[in-house]
Amino acid sequence: MGENHRVFIDNPSLNDSQCFDDDGRLKRTGTFWTASAHIITAVIGSGVLSLAWAIAQLGWIAGPAVMLLFSIITFYTSCLLTDCYRTGDPVSGKRNYTYTQAVGSLLGGYKVKVCGFIQYVNLFGVSIGYTIAASISMMAIKRSNCFHNSGGKNPCHMSSSPYMMMFGVAEILLSQIPDFDQIWWLSILAAVMSFTYSGIGLALGIAKVIAGIGTFRGSLTGISLGTVTPAQKIWRSFRALGDIAFAYSFSMILIEIQDTVKSPPAEAKTMKKATKLSIAITTAFYMLCGCMGYASFGDFAPDNLLTGFGFYNPFWLLDIANAAIVIHLVGAYQVFCQPIFTFVEKWASQRWPESKTITKELKIPMPIRGFRPYKLNLFRSVWRTAFVMLTTVISMLLPFFGDVVGILGAFGFWPLTVYFPVEMYIEQKKISKWSSRWICLKMLSMGCLMISILAGTGSIAGVILDLKVYKPFKTTY
Repeated sequence: MGENHRVFIDNPSLNDSQCFDDDGRLKRTGTFWTASAHIITAVIGSGVLSLAWAIAQLGWIAGPAVMLLFSIITFYTSCLLTDCYRTGDPVSGKRNYTYTQAVGSLLGGYKVKVCGFIQYVNLFGVSIGYTIAASISMMAIKRSNCFHNSGGKNPCHMSSSPYMMMFGVAEILLSQIPDFDQIWWLSILAAVMSFTYSGIGLALGIAKVIAGIGTFRGSLTGISLGTVTPAQKIWRSFRALGDIAFAYSFSMILIEIQDTVKSPPAEAKTMKKATKLSIAITTAFYMLCGCMGYASFGDFAPDNLLTGFGFYNPFWLLDIANAAIVIHLVGAYQVFCQPIFTFVEKWASQRWPESKTITKELKIPMPIRGFRPYKLNLFRSVWRTAFVMLTTVISMLLPFFGDVVGILGAFGFWPLTVYFPVEMYIEQKKISKWSSRWICLKMLSMGCLMISILAGTGSIAGVILDLKVYKPFKTTY
């Protein structure tokens, strides 16, 4: 296969083959519909659960308006990013297979290292957020059944730490799967689960509004003073920006999705259409979930929508939704952490190529017939186990789902969704400095930077306030 691969790269006359693309790789088969499905699957995740809380802080006017603003910004910058898949000519230029490779090809220098650092820190943070979210859902199942078994007499307080440890053990086992392509089934299962719990949350919100004889709670300006102090209202409004930004964070994998799309037509043309459809569907879904959640709970909308229905019937439906969240997060954790695993393992093998601890693999026969032998690598097993243990311990020390989501949204939104796509587009299209288009793009970038700073400030303030009353490993909910 290696010899054939080189033949098709070195011989241009063979590059028009039915089997290979212009870069010598197997013919890509992705279409507008598969790209749209990938984007929707990547976008709709646990971030949807905090949108009702975010709208509750901003109110009926600012809440939907801010969500619409983020969708427009994300769509526009995603279109800029799609034009950076190929360097130079949009049809025949050199392909960039990953986000970081596109940054390296177009911007180069220290910006590649900065981009890589931000990406990996963001992925590390996502793994912490997912551990917290999974424990909340496991606790919700336990509390719901406890509450109904006691007839509502037992408040059913419990600690989240044991549930985080359970989630950590599951992730340690799954993290031993060597390669990303071997967990495709986990990714598909996670996608199905995300639509399951999001749909149940939406349906319960609508049902609760109908049960209230069509009464929509909430106000035009958001959570009322008295429920919170003026300072809290400001901080919570800023954090709401981060929560909404997190819900739209998918730019870091857009280039990878584009690399699955066939041509002609040009990949950028297909991706722009797919992005337009995907963000339209996602925004409509987010609006429904967020607005119905706010209409159901008003000022008391929880930062995890499904926990707000905790003691309502049918409680078995809530148990299904929370179980779906846990299953989704088990898979999503692996999808987001695999790039970190691969990066560290590749770096270690290049740094110490002679070390058998790092490079040697032992083939262990599987007890089930038809399964390939498991490849055990000592460094991989120890490193991945240590990583999961670290994220679990940090989650136990900072179990604040909403605040962590806000920080992740603030930290990743400006650099990954706005700054790098804008800078790469300016370089790709050779836009003149101080031209009207250059000024507009720079103003967009600076405006989004200010939004990220405000969102980050509000989320960090929320963590500080929560830590004043939280005792690690002891506080119960």
